[in-house]
Amino acid sequence: MSDDESRESNLPQLVFSYRRVLVVLVHLALWAGAFVGAFLLRFDARVPPMLWPLIRIWLPVSLGIRTAVYFYFRMFHGLWRYTGARDLVTLFQAASVSTMLTVLYVHFVGPLGLPRTVFVLEWLMSIFAVGGLRFGVRTLREISHQVTLASKVEDRKKLLIVGAGDGGEMIMREVTRTYGARYEPVGFVDDNPAKMGERIHNAPVLGPIAAVPELVKQYEVDEVIVAIPSASGREMRRIVGLCTKDGLRIRTIPGVESLIEGRVTVSQLRNVAIEDLLGREPVQLDTALIAGRLNGAVVMVTGAGGSIGSEICRQVCRFGPSKLLLVEQAENALFQVHRELREAFPAITLVPQIADICDSKRMESLFARYRPNVVFHAAAHKHVPMMEWNPGEAIKNNVFGTRKVADLADQFGAQSFVMISTDKAVNPTSIMGVSKRVAEIYIQALSQRSQTKFITVRFGNVLGSNGSVVPIFQEQIARGGPITVTHPEMKRYFMTIPEASQLVLQAGAMGAGGEIYVLDMGEPVKIVDLARDLIRLSGLRPGEDIEINFSGIRPGEKLFEELATDDEHADKTRHPKIFVGRFRPYDIEQVEAGLAALHECSDGGDDEGVRACFKGLVPEYNPVVLAGPPAANRGRVPTIPSMAPAAPEKAEKTEKAEGNVIPMKRA
Repeated sequence: MSDDESRESNLPQLVFSYRRVLVVLVHLALWAGAFVGAFLLRFDARVPPMLWPLIRIWLPVSLGIRTAVYFYFRMFHGLWRYTGARDLVTLFQAASVSTMLTVLYVHFVGPLGLPRTVFVLEWLMSIFAVGGLRFGVRTLREISHQVTLASKVEDRKKLLIVGAGDGGEMIMREVTRTYGARYEPVGFVDDNPAKMGERIHNAPVLGPIAAVPELVKQYEVDEVIVAIPSASGREMRRIVGLCTKDGLRIRTIPGVESLIEGRVTVSQLRNVAIEDLLGREPVQLDTALIAGRLNGAVVMVTGAGGSIGSEICRQVCRFGPSKLLLVEQAENALFQVHRELREAFPAITLVPQIADICDSKRMESLFARYRPNVVFHAAAHKHVPMMEWNPGEAIKNNVFGTRKVADLADQFGAQSFVMISTDKAVNPTSIMGVSKRVAEIYIQALSQRSQTKFITVRFGNVLGSNGSVVPIFQEQIARGGPITVTHPEMKRYFMTIPEASQLVLQAGAMGAGGEIYVLDMGEPVKIVDLARDLIRLSGLRPGEDIEINFSGIRPGEKLFEELATDDEHADKTRHPKIFVGRFRPYDIEQVEAGLAALHECSDGGDDEGVRACFKGLVPEYNPVVLAGPPAANRGRVPTIPSMAPAAPEKAEKTEKAEGNVIPMKRA
């Protein structure tokens, strides 16, 4: 390379190295022009000869003061191509301070004789000169950028923004400035009539939200961004229903808190999720009450690798426990949750323990060594059809595994024990549901003679949990369908994993012992409607691109789930999303006798005998046995002692309900 070529290649680097010097020199030239221009403007370009000596005296003083003040405000450090409103405010402050200092210097040091209006004119002209140059550089860059993009407009995705408010404006600004090479915004839609025909960052408001289908076709839109952070579930379903074009991607912005902080960016956009369509309100926690139970405590979570258990661990870590025991029988699941929590909460002492809750000696050693103050029991077999085909395993894990952990919590003096239960335990028709109901009964019976606060939290289906309907539907959609739904009238209650876990912590902190807390699950959702929504969110059309087939109700399922029995009712608590079922005391000796008979059933491997045992323990159990894998060999059905609730005059250990008794909605 020749010397000339070397100097030419190093020129940009040389300019960048001396950029700040050049910036200062440019500002000095602009200020000098503003200073002299103020005199020319004041005297209509005929400056009196006696003032020129004063100008030569005060020009260096003014330039020196401005240079010092602008350095103080760091006005020489910014890149002009990113100049914005905040830079304009700083420029105004710097110009005002420097002009005031100059006036004070002239007044106290002299010589006097400068017209006062000159300082005002010089202040205005310096702001216009510096600000105009900076915004001019930015404007020229944006024009050059747009000209470059116009030459390859066919390579960009066409974007339609739903919502012409603050969220939409932030997205449009970000797209125009940073992502113009990838997106071509065609405009906005908004239901506010006052915004029709207006322009935001030169993009028009094209019409109401109802016009989305026509606009998508007219402008050949590739992607829709929903920029309405406060949109309800009904509004989101409406918008998604309007976006039916093949391959049309639908994304949305983060929550309102991001909008308030002014940090909504394109990189934060996410695909519209099924949770958005359900429109659940955010959970408000009594953090002081929860912190009082968890801060500095030794906390054990069983089933810590599961979807609910792992989220409980995340929520617990927010409240600063002294130690968190992660109890999980699946090694891979435990490895994953431990690694995640270790990175997210390095200050928390984590104790990963591979253990089966049915292993009495192993669990006893954990309790004896760590003596947990609070136990969240999330370990369970939960898949309804699988438990119908393996009922003995439901007994071992859901009933006797729970019993072992609860007995150890009592034995080693845990302050509280929170069991995760299910709406399927109400008037159960499945092995899974009735096994959880028996566990509830044992927990309530044990609470009557223990110093440990035994609490049960009951909720319905959790969106996105392992093996839940949403991931299954998504897999079926990815394969091209069909989606398999059991029955067109099948309804379920749904909530998100974080919502369920947060309410578990809240209920656990509220409990006095013996309660069954019922979470407010909102309105039940038809499974077939859920399937149609997921198809639309994938940019496809139900019944055309993806078929929906009905396979019939599976073993142990029922069309509608309930959250509380008639005799439990559900009383208000101080938390609007948590209800407490009326306490139903059970005699511990009767419960123990019933469990002994149930244990005999599980060891025999007789499916029909297991169902008969459960029926004796839970009279409201109404098994629905449908076609499935062959039943096990029939055997002797043992005699089951009655396990009816104890006499009502027995003392109740429960939190006093606030307000009137409100029966939970029946589907």
